[in-house]
Amino acid sequence: MGMTQVAVSPADSHLEALETRHAFLSHRIETEQRHPAASDQIIRTLKRQKLRLKEEIEKEKGRLA
Repeated sequence: MGMTQVAVSPADSHLEALETRHAFLSHRIETEQRHPAASDQIIRTLKRQKLRLKEEIEKEKGRLA
């Protein structure tokens, strides 16, 4: 039995990349917050990046719908 290939559009790949980056930032924020000497500035920057990605993900999902 052969493997079935599924066509993945560039938009789908882009969305997956955004979601992967969003998950990475979530993990990074959690790690920073657990650190005893957590930098508020770094955490704020990471959260802003995560929010921008979330907005971009929502726009991309709207285009794909």
